[in-house]
Amino acid sequence: MQSLRVGSALVLANARYWSSVAPLARVQIAHWEKRARAVEDPSLKTLATAKLGQERFNVEAAATLATLAPRASRAHVVEAIVAAQIAYDYLDVLGEQPPDESRATDDGGYLRELVDTVTKSLERLPAAATLAGVMQRVLHRCGEAQTLIHAAVRDGDAELERWATREAASSPTGWEQTVDSPGRSGLGWSGLGWPEYLAGASAGVLALHALIAAAADPLTTLADAEAIDAAYLYIGALTMLDSLNDREQDLAMGELGYIRHYEDREQLAEQLAVVAREAAIEARTLPHGAHHTMTLLGIVAYYGSEPTAHGPLAAPVTASVRAELGPLMTPMLAIMRAWRLAKRVRGRSRRSTTTDNIVSSAQMERMDEGRPVLQRWSTNQGKA
Repeated sequence: MQSLRVGSALVLANARYWSSVAPLARVQIAHWEKRARAVEDPSLKTLATAKLGQERFNVEAAATLATLAPRASRAHVVEAIVAAQIAYDYLDVLGEQPPDESRATDDGGYLRELVDTVTKSLERLPAAATLAGVMQRVLHRCGEAQTLIHAAVRDGDAELERWATREAASSPTGWEQTVDSPGRSGLGWSGLGWPEYLAGASAGVLALHALIAAAADPLTTLADAEAIDAAYLYIGALTMLDSLNDREQDLAMGELGYIRHYEDREQLAEQLAVVAREAAIEARTLPHGAHHTMTLLGIVAYYGSEPTAHGPLAAPVTASVRAELGPLMTPMLAIMRAWRLAKRVRGRSRRSTTTDNIVSSAQMERMDEGRPVLQRWSTNQGKA
């Protein structure tokens, strides 16, 4: 029965997304791409435009939650979600820069405009005032987690672990010793340990998106918002799969990644399987539970469809998570693999078209100081 409900939610979400959400999201993304290109500071413009290009799918995927909003409020929900995701990604890449290179105050108001768009769009949603406190808590927690994660590269893990341990212990989803509770891990524990809490907190933008969509429904209560926050802490913790997939790349670039907090791959697989089980339980209890379960499956399928997810380090962990989420993972993985294939084909097509246009233009241009026009074009692009 649950599989049928989730399957139906997937069909309904797709119908609503392609007909009424995707067009709105594309308009918003195009607007912010143009705005990012207008940033005067060259380094910040490069960061803003590159990050938006790299994370475009994150923005498009986040907008799927807008399918939960009533049609009358859907445009405002899309505006808020798109701006929130772009701001999150931009702040993330700024946090990775050396202190003297992350001058957000020099971006010509780009970040401020993103934040203002979220605020103004939320003001038009009927339950926003009811949910405001929970949203602020999510953002504060997310900001603290992100700051500590970036600082750990320089200062080590001690402060990060202290914060996450304290916060996890005081959270409704924190670890609690139990006695073989039904549906639990069988290990005598339930909830999130500090590394999973840290991952869930730093991915708080997922909870924010779900809360923005919920704010469009005037019947959403504070209790609903609290439940969404709790569920998305679990769901967000599974973004740790991304760190697992990128382990070799992170090591090469000197980045740390979440999996350093585990003794071995077996412990990580066991812990994330528990998180996946709890995430599914929590998601099912929410209003529109089938849709939130679909979101959970989509996140795991996204990371599970990465080519690196089949490597010797990631494959056993991903398999343990998939096993907890049931048979609907199979069609969701197929959808994500098809999307990745289509994305690669589109990318090759765009590169081919761009090259053809450049060569065609070059053939019509004169030589400049003995250099081919294509070389001059490349040089100019490097200066842009």
